[in-house]
Amino acid sequence: MDVPVMAGMIATMVFAISNLPMLRKALRTRDVSSYSLPSMIMINAANAVYSLYVFTLPFGPIWALHTFYVISCAIMLALCVRQRRSAASRKQAVRAARRLIGAGRSTDA
Repeated sequence: MDVPVMAGMIATMVFAISNLPMLRKALRTRDVSSYSLPSMIMINAANAVYSLYVFTLPFGPIWALHTFYVISCAIMLALCVRQRRSAASRKQAVRAARRLIGAGRSTDA
């Protein structure tokens, strides 16, 4: 095996391993409130465009690394969207409850 391919394999493993704690925590806690949704969208869009380049290259370590990034960033985007939707529906439920409570109050006192 030549040196560039070996270096690519080692770098791929190091990059992937360095991202695993963040991904594991996000999957375990489902808390991604510290991540910016627009940033996650841009990262996934960039990954999609970059895929057009990467997958034209000969099969090698870059395919594994990029595939890992595509999958992990897609998971993070899905978690962000899910958390934002859940937060929005909770806010909507609170507003509806406040309206009901406010409508039930009597002004005859």
